[in-house]
Amino acid sequence: QVQLEESGGGLAQAGSSLRLSCVASGGTFSNYTMAWFRHVPGAVRDRELVVAISRNGIYKSYGDSVRGRSTASRDNAKNTVHLQMSRLKPEDTAVYYCAASQKSLSIKAEDYVYWGQGTRVTVSS
Repeated sequence: QVQLEESGGGLAQAGSSLRLSCVASGGTFSNYTMAWFRHVPGAVRDRELVVAISRNGIYKSYGDSVRGRSTASRDNAKNTVHLQMSRLKPEDTAVYYCAASQKSLSIKAEDYVYWGQGTRVTVSS
């Protein structure tokens, strides 16, 4: 059983930057593809992929809405994964979830077995 805990959310101004972090425990971190998804509370749209990171951290797949504005990284020695978002937009407002999958670099939410509780990001214009 893998436990994930996100941190770093909060209120940010449009155009600014934010760094989210996720710490994993209870499993062999390097065995998992890690990802960040986001979801707007109350929205019909399902969870949206922000980025998926391969087990070794080399390969990354970014969602269209954040590509070019975000950088993800992981540290397998510290069981952590980070998401640096820049040039924030009001439409980035969402709850951001860290997730773990045993599938290789999957971009589908249904392939992720373990999820954190989420950290809320609110971007004001």
